Amino acid sequence: MSAHDTAERQYTLDRELQAYISECRGKEHSESFLISVLHKVQARYGYLSQEHMQEVAELLGVPASTVSGVATFYHFFRLQPQGKYKVSFCLGTACYVKGAPAIIDAFKEELGIDVGETTKDGLFSLEITRCLGVCGLAPVVMINETVHGKLTPASIPALIAGIRKKEEAG
Repeated sequence: MSAHDTAERQYTLDRELQAYISECRGKEHSESFLISVLHKVQARYGYLSQEHMQEVAELLGVPASTVSGVATFYHFFRLQPQGKYKVSFCLGTACYVKGAPAIIDAFKEELGIDVGETTKDGLFSLEITRCLGVCGLAPVVMINETVHGKLTPASIPALIAGIRKKEEAG
């Protein structure tokens, strides 16, 4: 793609991101800024869409396969939209021993999704984390910034229903 073609193309990345990528491209070893660029895109949009990764490749002047390879290699990049409520399951030793796998199964059953997925209504995403640092409350999950501890599989439907009720109330 020539510079002329790039100037005429309409990008979905906002102008601020385009300016940042252009600034990076103007520096020596511009490809070394790829991870930083991807972090900024994800921070703005919540995940890295195929379209955004293609645009990053074009604007930064690196192969699309390089962008895709970096985005899929590092676990902190998300390739799918995340739910409004990010449920992070602690699998540290204390949580694991005290029943975290059963808590995960209860969430999966109640929401009809697997870890790494988002509900169709866009409310919930499930992910695994290593330790939340509140071992005395094991097993725990963190939903966004709130820790829920001493959970049992039986407590999960009410927890999810409470969040859904809060959403309905506005």
